[in-house]
Amino acid sequence: MSERKEVFMRIVVVIVSGIMLYIWAWLIYFFVVVNFLHTLFTGFRYRELAEVSEIWNTQKYIFWRYIIFQSNKRPFPFEKLEKNISKHDSRPPRHFRKRKYNK
Repeated sequence: MSERKEVFMRIVVVIVSGIMLYIWAWLIYFFVVVNFLHTLFTGFRYRELAEVSEIWNTQKYIFWRYIIFQSNKRPFPFEKLEKNISKHDSRPPRHFRKRKYNK
């Protein structure tokens, strides 16, 4: 895909993924409160809630890398759902190599 088309595609991705992540964030905030209170009173946490929060965190990371042009890997729902940030490829993209300029 050409760079110009990729820029226009980023607009669509920002709108769709941004709305999804924003709504998902409110659910995560609720999970944080529930997990905090549960841990405070029982002494152990809900592992499942922590894992869902990790998935959201990973998607948010991929989203930000994509919209600031650091990566061409699109966030969910345009690519598969990455579930763990440690498995995400965080190598810098090759297209940011220094260019040689003719003088």
